[in-house]
Amino acid sequence: MRIDSTHKKWLVASLLILIAATIVYIPYAASSMTGPSGASALGLTFGIAGFACMLFAGLLGARKKVPVWRVGRAQAWMRGHLWLGLLSLPLILFHGGFRFGGPLTMVLMILLILVVASGLFGAVLQHYLPRVITTEVPLETIFEQIERVRGQLLAEADEFVASAAALGNPLAAAGARAAVATEELASISEADVVPLRSFYAHQMRPFLEKPDARGQALADSAKARNSFEGLRTLLRPELHGILEDLQEICEEERQLRRQARLHHLLHGWLMLHIPLSLALLLLGAAHAYMALRY
Repeated sequence: MRIDSTHKKWLVASLLILIAATIVYIPYAASSMTGPSGASALGLTFGIAGFACMLFAGLLGARKKVPVWRVGRAQAWMRGHLWLGLLSLPLILFHGGFRFGGPLTMVLMILLILVVASGLFGAVLQHYLPRVITTEVPLETIFEQIERVRGQLLAEADEFVASAAALGNPLAAAGARAAVATEELASISEADVVPLRSFYAHQMRPFLEKPDARGQALADSAKARNSFEGLRTLLRPELHGILEDLQEICEEERQLRRQARLHHLLHGWLMLHIPLSLALLLLGAAHAYMALRY
């Protein structure tokens, strides 16, 4: 894993803070007659420092929502978000003396652990999944354009099948590849095209039309290959070119599906991380207010 200079600076800074806090905490905990307390001066200091780290991590979301806030580079904020967010956990543990305390502090600690764990999980995903997408999806497209590309694939597949069914009558609306294929079909009878039309109507078109449907044989590359090989034996050689074009379209659709799944995995963890983070900040603020007031 390559660590850039910004990443390294935040990592070193966080480690130094953690080491310093640990050096202070150990004699403090050892010398306390009743054990470390969040109400002590040092305990409050740890608590304030830990909550400050949480607030900084939360500000990253505000910076992303308000693009006009050009305070520092986005990369630096992301690195700080990761390392200071992680640092908040040991600081808060020092604050409470590794005790969860009452109901509110118990909820806060559970929230903090979940937020840190989901953040680390998201960091791992964001580091490795882009490489996986590049490897598994050679025909990667812009995610927002996937539905438009699907529509184009369906229209192109319709053209190829229509060109075969036209039996030598070129389609005015057909693309260049479909028109060439149509010229090759002058000697093809309607009966020769029936297996292709049946396969397209019952398997391939539903596969292209319903990307979220389950149990589709063409969604599996091995099963799809077997289906096309079986169909190839039923078709005249003049139709094999169109069959190859349809097979390529199915492969493109499978790649679009893989890309969509990986994209949702890459960003889906935020649906857990963000609400938990907001709840942690709100309850943490309430806890700080009550502790200082009472």
